Amino acid sequence: MAYQFIKRFSFSLLAILFLNVLATGQQREELLVAKVYRGSQGRTMPYRLYIPLNYDKEKKYPLVLYLHGGGGRGDDNRKQIEGGNAYIVDLLVSRSTQTKNPSIVVVPQAPDEGWIGPDTITPTRYLSLVLHLIRDLDNSYSIDANRRYVLGQSMGGLGTFAILTMQPNMFAAAVPVCGGGDESRAAGIAHIPIWAFHGELDQAVPVERSRNMIAALTKAGGKPKYSEYKGEGHAIWTRVVREPELLPWMFNQKRP
Repeated sequence: MAYQFIKRFSFSLLAILFLNVLATGQQREELLVAKVYRGSQGRTMPYRLYIPLNYDKEKKYPLVLYLHGGGGRGDDNRKQIEGGNAYIVDLLVSRSTQTKNPSIVVVPQAPDEGWIGPDTITPTRYLSLVLHLIRDLDNSYSIDANRRYVLGQSMGGLGTFAILTMQPNMFAAAVPVCGGGDESRAAGIAHIPIWAFHGELDQAVPVERSRNMIAALTKAGGKPKYSEYKGEGHAIWTRVVREPELLPWMFNQKRP
């Protein structure tokens, strides 16, 4: 009898949690407006844009760029905010985050080409297009040029390091999750506040990618933060979003 009660209670709890996830997904669709950026050379890029409630053009807002992982590739303008990518996106546009740090959030979507080339360090033309998108947003909204931030996971974590090397003076801070970069170019981005995350047992992007990049940045005079989750694999974003100091640290960074 007790077992049946516990079983029914557990099922009900799971159902409630499932409905909450669906509700969050619906809210995400409404909060992040679907748009398309058209570059000067004819290339287009779907993206989602969040504008803070009570947006005031007389104020300056931080801009947060999120680069999705490999599962977000496509042209449907949805995959980059769903699945594993949803965790960080939801954190960025949550009521709690936006109440404390009202900010503009942009989530572009790359096609199959992705953010980085086969060598996993060379930026693709679509990562270059992201930079043009940011410039376009700078012209359209009241953005604080000293408070641009970039976060990315997996392929997006690799893309995070890549975009820093492309524009080492654009971002005030970066959060690469399960990423890595071109260690030979670490000196050029060592001045940027970086907090990297990786799972010790990651089989998709080897943990050595983050370890080696952090070592290269430190050797170049940088002071990066690094959190490695012992016993964890690739999908660590569920833990990253629970780091209480992550967003306070990020939003506190400003370009000198």
